[in-house]
Amino acid sequence: MRHGNKFNHLGRKAGHRAALLSSLAFALIKHKRINTTLAKAKALRVYVEPLITKSKDNTTHSRRTVFSYLGKKEAIIELFDVIGPKVADRPGGYTRIIKMGYRRGDAAAMAMIELVDFNELMLNSKKKETEKTAKRTRRKSASKPADSAPVVVPPVVEEESKEEETKKEDE
Repeated sequence: MRHGNKFNHLGRKAGHRAALLSSLAFALIKHKRINTTLAKAKALRVYVEPLITKSKDNTTHSRRTVFSYLGKKEAIIELFDVIGPKVADRPGGYTRIIKMGYRRGDAAAMAMIELVDFNELMLNSKKKETEKTAKRTRRKSASKPADSAPVVVPPVVEEESKEEETKKEDE
């Protein structure tokens, strides 16, 4: 029974798990999207989101703290120079996990984990949706008083027949 175990140990000892999550975090930071098992993706989200939050303030202390987790200079440069400024206004939720089905060999649940602000397809579709909603007109409100009588417009057919009659008379 779990009884208060807060995180998934992924069937590994602490050192192996730390190395696995560090490697997955580096791959996610480098490629912006990776495919892995669902359990590893969920564990990676818990591991990498605080690091992305630390990358928002570009200080020596935060760089050293993140380096102690990742251990790769390229990851620190990418995280603080590219990812940090792009997510600066986002209050959290930097990653998205999308379930991809089951692996053929062992039927493990697979998932794709990606950085939210770096998915160009989703960003372009959101821009198109906002453009569509901006062009859409609002429905008219029922602000007319109930006492006013509706305005009756004469049919267009009668006007055309009058014009034809005047033409015939002129001839």
